[in-house]
Amino acid sequence: MARKNASGFRDAQGDLRLENVTKSFAEFTAVDDLSLVVPRGSFFALLGPSGCGKTTTLRMVAGLEQPTSGRLLIGDTDLTGSRSYERPVNTVFQSYALFPHLTIRDNVAFGPKRRGQSDAAALADDALKLVQMDHLAGRKPAQLSGGQQQRVALARAIVNRPEVLLLDEPLGALDLKLRRQMQVELKRIQTEVGLTFIHVTHDQEEAMTMADTVAVMNHGKIEQMGPPAQMYDLPSTAFVANFVGQSNLGSGRVVDRDGSHLVAEIQGTKVKIPLERSAVADGDITFGVRPEKVRVMRRPSEGVGDDVKGTVLDVSFTGVATQYLVQLPSGTVWSCYEQNLDVEPIDLRPGDDVWLSWNPHHAFGVPVDEAEARAAAEAI
Repeated sequence: MARKNASGFRDAQGDLRLENVTKSFAEFTAVDDLSLVVPRGSFFALLGPSGCGKTTTLRMVAGLEQPTSGRLLIGDTDLTGSRSYERPVNTVFQSYALFPHLTIRDNVAFGPKRRGQSDAAALADDALKLVQMDHLAGRKPAQLSGGQQQRVALARAIVNRPEVLLLDEPLGALDLKLRRQMQVELKRIQTEVGLTFIHVTHDQEEAMTMADTVAVMNHGKIEQMGPPAQMYDLPSTAFVANFVGQSNLGSGRVVDRDGSHLVAEIQGTKVKIPLERSAVADGDITFGVRPEKVRVMRRPSEGVGDDVKGTVLDVSFTGVATQYLVQLPSGTVWSCYEQNLDVEPIDLRPGDDVWLSWNPHHAFGVPVDEAEARAAAEAI
């Protein structure tokens, strides 16, 4: 097959598609038969722990790595085998990599100037205005804060109007308050310019705050993909339940049905799980409920719900809420959050007996993680 010229690759438009992509390094498979579609103009997040394959996936999209097998396309254009500079893709890294001897305007105009565009300076000014940095265009990078340099790096990528913009942990070097401000800004910019953004991160709050769609990766595969609220409210695996936020989990078996609910025995306690919120219909199951859905009380609940007795291990004031760590009779420790409303505050201390209560409609069921189950058995 004749090789497409560089401009042919750069003119590619449309959805980003990965078809059965695998990337192996010697005996290690970093990305394992990955297929996904990122719709054009969307904000997509690849979320996962270190070593899950997300950065390798980003590098293959950027053209910095080539897949061992499979194809990578934008629209109908097959980019597999093309070089990074031939692709309509730009990357914003955690390290800003700005030219220290150039002004901010010249840093941003560098790409258009190299392509021989006569309006490079005007394009740079427009990009700087978009990231609200046009008033500092004449300064050098050393005169800017970390957050300001991050905005300039973003402007330098956007000025090229790539079909796909890759963000590789771009906010990791910023402090918490500035990181949250930049999360809002990145979403605003993405909406305004309408480019496809792919954000690679291990920070679930970043992914949930900005992305239209989140894909959680583990061991080179996507465990679950969907809108952030759906991923949080109804995880499909124990790994996703623990990685996207926190979950109180316990493993057991389905023992009965009660109308539209499963009844499961979880470490000595019977609980109910709505059928539509369980990925398991019978046999072994992992039950879960989010910490903020659990109430901490001095006495058993008199309403409709599930509850279990426990002992307070720790009380932590976090500002908007108080976190309680409560040990159950099985030895499992649950985390619970009570919002600090100053309405009948609960004055609990370590060692106090409490009852944990939750609405069964907030529970979910996922398959038992065999690897975690084996590790727990070996630890006993």
